[in-house]
Amino acid sequence: MIHRTVLVKFAETTTQEQLQEVVERFKALKNHLTGIVDLQAGLNFAERSKEYQVVLMVRFEDKAALDAYVVDEQHQAVANFIKKVGRVDSIGVDIEI
Repeated sequence: MIHRTVLVKFAETTTQEQLQEVVERFKALKNHLTGIVDLQAGLNFAERSKEYQVVLMVRFEDKAALDAYVVDEQHQAVANFIKKVGRVDSIGVDIEI
């Protein structure tokens, strides 16, 4: 099983409504893609690393499911929306569990 965690930083001009829409679009991917065991997304409320406003955690059955997710059309649409609403930076890590 593969666990991916992504933290996304947005511009100061990105609204709370846009951040919430990013979260909802991430969550919608769970119903679309096969190979996802679990998907969680939400707004970061911690004081530490608070400049990263959105957190995504996804568990995939295997690396093949992760690879399919990365190139999936709907995932790419979410990634494009994130850029459109002010993505400044992101950190992504994958581990095998």
